[in-house]
Amino acid sequence: MRADFNDYYWFVQVVSHGGFAAASRAIHQPKSKLSRRVAGLEERLGVRLIERSSRRFRVTDIGQAFYERCCTLLLDAEQAEAVVAEVKTEPYGPVRFSCPTGLVEIIQDNVPTFLNRYPRVKLQIIASDRAVDLINERIDVALRVRTSLTSDADMVMRSLGESYRILVASPQLANTLSSDINTLTQWPTLGTSDESGEITWQLADPQNNSLLIRHQPRMTCSDFAAVRAAAVAGIGIALLPDHTCTEYLAKGQLVRVFQPWRGQAGIVHLVFTTRRGLPPAVRAFIDHLAATFPVIDKTEKGH
Repeated sequence: MRADFNDYYWFVQVVSHGGFAAASRAIHQPKSKLSRRVAGLEERLGVRLIERSSRRFRVTDIGQAFYERCCTLLLDAEQAEAVVAEVKTEPYGPVRFSCPTGLVEIIQDNVPTFLNRYPRVKLQIIASDRAVDLINERIDVALRVRTSLTSDADMVMRSLGESYRILVASPQLANTLSSDINTLTQWPTLGTSDESGEITWQLADPQNNSLLIRHQPRMTCSDFAAVRAAAVAGIGIALLPDHTCTEYLAKGQLVRVFQPWRGQAGIVHLVFTTRRGLPPAVRAFIDHLAATFPVIDKTEKGH
């Protein structure tokens, strides 16, 4: 005989309330019905789950073990229904999203698509290069780039892929360069730091050889777009995230130089405080970013 999921529910109610009469009163079902359904369950299973008489009600050892598993099944069923209900609910309400200043440009063209699709959602983009505190600052989701994920270990993480910093220059400047990476410091450079003075670029090649380039940039700015514009104008060599240069490389406004040397891999990922119980608007925005962000190898995992 096939299992009747309702029988599991009736059995759990009887055990939870400590008897057929108490369960009958609590869930407004006839006592005779509950007794009959539990008896039918015992007959199908071939075991005694409850010892009962006019004066005694006792759950057997196997009945207790069965009860615990039934509770798990019922909880899973409730959560499954909650998933469906969440999908059916039109996303609405506020979404607070933290994004590094250098990545705002990458996601900005796809934001109107999301807002047009969900007209009841209100999106606040907080452009900041500091590591925001999601809980204390009431941030729903943050976009981050890290060489490792240890700092996000207490959050749920959804990876968007890897990004590398690449050396780029204008075609005119590139034509004057040699292929020897050791000559890089002989040419003007552009930095993406707010710090003044000498900066260091940590580079690597596909064979995992590493190299530190110490140099005094001609211009520095934490905004990738400003540094990229200076590189396009031929002001110097820049070390920029590859995804910020894709369009300019395709158009020939920038070219890669000193290949195959590049910066360390950065893991582009979203962090949020929980996977279950996310408001539909936040879940929809996370899914939208994962689908539209211009990098590959998307996975999801909890930490």
